[in-house]
Amino acid sequence: QVQLVESGGGLAQAGGSLRLSCVVSRSISGRHSMGWYRQAPGKQRELVAAITNSGTTNYADSVKGRFTISRDNAKNTVYLQMNSLKPEDTAIYYCNVHSVYTNLDYWGRGTQVTVSS
Repeated sequence: QVQLVESGGGLAQAGGSLRLSCVVSRSISGRHSMGWYRQAPGKQRELVAAITNSGTTNYADSVKGRFTISRDNAKNTVYLQMNSLKPEDTAIYYCNVHSVYTNLDYWGRGTQVTVSS
């Protein structure tokens, strides 16, 4: 069983920064991606950013230039550096691991990010 534990959420002012971390309980073999999704009240969960095991990144248009995803394979950890935060970034942020080989998704429980104006 793969477990994902997020940390780093909280309250920030508009224009501020937060850094999210997600520790995965074990390394994932084969092609896979690690990423962050978010869900705001009354909205569907959406992809924020993802990074493959080869280092290819993908960002939602709304966060390009402001957020940076990275990973530390030795620590089985994925990070999301969020700069220039906006009130519309307020959401619960979920860590995700998708295995291309098994087509399985693993999710963390989420961490709340609130940005005040």
